[in-house]
Amino acid sequence: MPHTFDAEIVTAVLRHMNGDHTDDNLLITRAFSENPDAITAATMTGVDGEAGVWEVTRDGETEELRIPWPGGPISERPEIRREVVVLYDQALQRLGLEPRA
Repeated sequence: MPHTFDAEIVTAVLRHMNGDHTDDNLLITRAFSENPDAITAATMTGVDGEAGVWEVTRDGETEELRIPWPGGPISERPEIRREVVVLYDQALQRLGLEPRA
């Protein structure tokens, strides 16, 4: 059973990711899914100790995409940020893109 973060933590993470990092949501989900070019939108909808969860729009249909944390299971709030940054870095590498300035 994955660690469950308090609702306040999840709400804060989702507000931050969906308010300040909409492009990163799209980048991460494209990099960790099949047929990445078909994804046209992505919104982070959850986090737990094992993965980040996004709702993606692919070919006009929405679906859930769970992406496991690269470093393995987590249980502390600061670890969420660390794992999302690693996902972002890995996404850039997978897609052959340069980091933003």
